[in-house]
Amino acid sequence: MSRVTLPEHLVAVLARPNPCVIATVRGDGAPVTVATWYLWEDGKVLVNMDAGRKRLDHIRADPRVSLTVLDAESWYRHISLQGRVVSLEDDENLKDIDRLAVHYTGEPYPNRERPRVSARIEIDTWHAWGWPSGE
Repeated sequence: MSRVTLPEHLVAVLARPNPCVIATVRGDGAPVTVATWYLWEDGKVLVNMDAGRKRLDHIRADPRVSLTVLDAESWYRHISLQGRVVSLEDDENLKDIDRLAVHYTGEPYPNRERPRVSARIEIDTWHAWGWPSGE
C-alpha cells in the first residue's frame, strides 16, 4: 500500500486509462520524460517497459520518478504523483503489458517478440489540479 492516501474521487480518476507522462532522472541529474501507460493498483502505479529501454538504467541508478496523469476528458485537470520504483520484475509471459494494453486499447499487446519489465511505483507525494474537492 502507498505511504499516502489519495481522496476517492482522485482514485476513481486514476483507475481510468488516462494519458500519462513519466519522468526519470538521468545519470547526470537531468530529467527525462516519456508518455506511458499505467495502472493504478492498491495505491501503487504499475508501468511496463521494453527491456532495452534506457529509462530502466535511469531507474536502476535512481528509483525516483514522477508521473503526470492527464484527465482524458480535460487536459486542464491533472494529478501529479511523485514516488519511487519499489520493484522491477521481468514480465513473464507478458501478462502485465497485456493488462495495460487491454486497459487502454481493449486488446492484448501485439508485439510478442521483445522481453518486457514491470515497475511498481510507491507514491510519496501528490498534487491535483482542476478538480473541485470531492468531485
